[in-house]
Amino acid sequence: MNVRLRENADAVYQLAEKKASEYFATLSGQLANQIYATTLTKDIQAWKQNHIHHYPLFSRRRRKSNSHGYHSTIQWLNSSGKLDSYLDRSISYIFLRDLGKSLNSQQTQNRVQLIVDNLKEHLIHSSKNGGKAELFSMAGLYRWAQKEGVETTIIWLLNKLKLVSSIIPEGMDADEAKRKLIKIVTGVVLHQIEGMGEEIPDEERARRLDEAIRLGYSYGLTYPFIDDLLDSDVLFGEEKRQYSDLIRTTLVTGCVPELENWAGENEELIRSIHSELRDAFAYIEGQLRQETKADFLEQSYVFFHSQEVDREKDLLDATYTNEELYIPVILKSASSRLMARSVLSVEEDDGFDKRTFFYGIYNQLADDFADMFDDLEAGAVTPYTYYMKYQTTRPDLINPFALYWTVICHLIHNVYDSDKKTCDVMLNRAVNGLKRFKERMGDDKYNEVMQVFATGQSAFDQLIQKMVRKADDVEFFDKLLRDHMIANFKAKDQEREAFLETIDTVRGQINAALHIPEDGSESYLEEAVIEAANYSLQGDGKRLRPIMTWVMGVHEYGLNPSAIMPLLKSLEYMHTASLIFDDLPSQDNSSFRRGRPTVHHVYNTAVAELSGLYLSQKAVEEQASLDEFDSQAVLLLIRYSAGVTTEMCKGQAMDLNSKGKQLTLDQLHTMCFYKTGLAFEATLVMPAILAGRQVAELEKLKRFAYHAGIAFQIKDDLLDIEGDMDSLGKPTGKDAENNHSTFVSVLGADGARKAMWDHYCTAMELLQQMKYKTTYLEHFLSYIINRDN
Repeated sequence: MNVRLRENADAVYQLAEKKASEYFATLSGQLANQIYATTLTKDIQAWKQNHIHHYPLFSRRRRKSNSHGYHSTIQWLNSSGKLDSYLDRSISYIFLRDLGKSLNSQQTQNRVQLIVDNLKEHLIHSSKNGGKAELFSMAGLYRWAQKEGVETTIIWLLNKLKLVSSIIPEGMDADEAKRKLIKIVTGVVLHQIEGMGEEIPDEERARRLDEAIRLGYSYGLTYPFIDDLLDSDVLFGEEKRQYSDLIRTTLVTGCVPELENWAGENEELIRSIHSELRDAFAYIEGQLRQETKADFLEQSYVFFHSQEVDREKDLLDATYTNEELYIPVILKSASSRLMARSVLSVEEDDGFDKRTFFYGIYNQLADDFADMFDDLEAGAVTPYTYYMKYQTTRPDLINPFALYWTVICHLIHNVYDSDKKTCDVMLNRAVNGLKRFKERMGDDKYNEVMQVFATGQSAFDQLIQKMVRKADDVEFFDKLLRDHMIANFKAKDQEREAFLETIDTVRGQINAALHIPEDGSESYLEEAVIEAANYSLQGDGKRLRPIMTWVMGVHEYGLNPSAIMPLLKSLEYMHTASLIFDDLPSQDNSSFRRGRPTVHHVYNTAVAELSGLYLSQKAVEEQASLDEFDSQAVLLLIRYSAGVTTEMCKGQAMDLNSKGKQLTLDQLHTMCFYKTGLAFEATLVMPAILAGRQVAELEKLKRFAYHAGIAFQIKDDLLDIEGDMDSLGKPTGKDAENNHSTFVSVLGADGARKAMWDHYCTAMELLQQMKYKTTYLEHFLSYIINRDN
């Protein structure tokens, strides 16, 4: 517990305020003396030599490198010889902003170059791979984890990101929350990597990376679950006050209070958030060194309180002083970076605190400039929104845009000792920020904004705008990546919605077609068999196999949806028959399937066996009725289907024979392929056969289905020990009860998860190589590993 903070939190904040006031006074003095304009004019005159390019009158001017998407931008930068400098300024900027480094250090320059070389190799390789390998895809992230030996940690992180997305309520941006968390985790991992050195043993490196990932997530939760939540309109009045008091108490006492009575309609939301934040806080506290624990809590308190001070401001109040506007900005921007560093047990280099404290406001002013219209619409008080509203009636107000350039000048010449590379990077960043703002707002709106925020130094203002119009090679990789991630998240969300809509639509069509009619001439036993078959078909089945066949047949091969309906019915008949047999007392002896009692419990074993056989034959009958396709293709399909059924029987026999035996992993893979993988293979291969696709393509589909099927089976094995009957529609723990060998029993739960993700990655990589236009198989793979039933 931090005694000083507990006894006098106000004094801790006032001490921080005093330091921020002194910094603000320094900046105000430089702004008043107009030092920044003359100094930066000289800097820009030198800088522009490498950024203003003169093109021949009839030459084709270079296209904007960020105008054609992520992968094409990387390809263009590489082909034009600009990728090295692009990455160098981008990584250098991260060292300045996120790691608090000084660029004039030879050690820092060496580290930057090493990262640039490695990143360049990765980007070129991924771009050559058809532009499909995503830097932050789940598969790419897991492959990195395998290389570093932190697979379990990354699986944990991916599950946590999924959890956070599910908790974020309407009125907040779940994708933005996920992006921020990924960014923060990445930043903390970079801090850790830079503090480890090159000679650290692999085991210790993996341990520290595990710690950094968990710390990054735990620290990063404060953004969506505290800052963004309190900034939003999700909580009102008493709820917001109650939640703020809870956070304040935690930071002052060093202990998360219990959540007892909650006054408001968001109790369920707050309880979910409270539980996750409590675990995160406990993890951070457990990892902090004793000598840094007090610093962390104090910086966290300063950050939170400065945010609260700003949140309580009212844009309609015309009386705020410059100090009231800017000091909280200095405090929250500096403390957020200082506390991020304090969560890691790494040595700080000389000058880190000073550089980090002075640097923070630079980023905050840049962010507030970019967001000024969103902030204005929300009624938030920032230096920019307040100046826009009152600059004509309050001549005493400091122009935040002029102060922004003053901060840049101060950082370059007073904090970083006029280092040339620092100057280059910071001017690149500033001009790039204005270019991006102009592109987003449009010329007219941009010019209007620049008139409002004109610094009063006309020559300097004209020079800046000239750079915005004419300067090239000022883009940054983190901005490209940010845009790519946001666009990718949105695209994936839209694809996922379309995927789910398709599933619902096709499932409805399949369900409507599955019922087997009776003609009234059946005997009592025949009626019972058909009734039992329909009973089983009416259960709450996912219909994954026929749905994926529909997706491939219609979306990929352009087959007529009505023409392939017999195939879809046959697949569900075959699958349902296999489940009926699987549930029999002689096999798994299961009492529930698809949320209802199994067929042999509702009828009897004989009827169940006959209904399974009946459905198997109905499947063949349906396949034989595919009369809108080439007869040879239909014969090939029936022959293939019969072979699949034969092999699946072998798999079930292997499964039954394995009871009480410990299978090897190879044996388990073989059994799983026969039991599950072949069924997935059939869903992809059968429509390809009808479409007349070549053998080579069928072989690729089979390899994909092999790994997708094993991933599916491993998830089933995990759900058998981790799921619940309500979600699964069948009892859990049956594998252990029946003494079956599973991936969990052979590998353990953690080992099974690793194997599932490895097969997922391999399947995804195969899918990228196949270059199908449909994205549904990708979402199908994601569904396999993320499903709860």
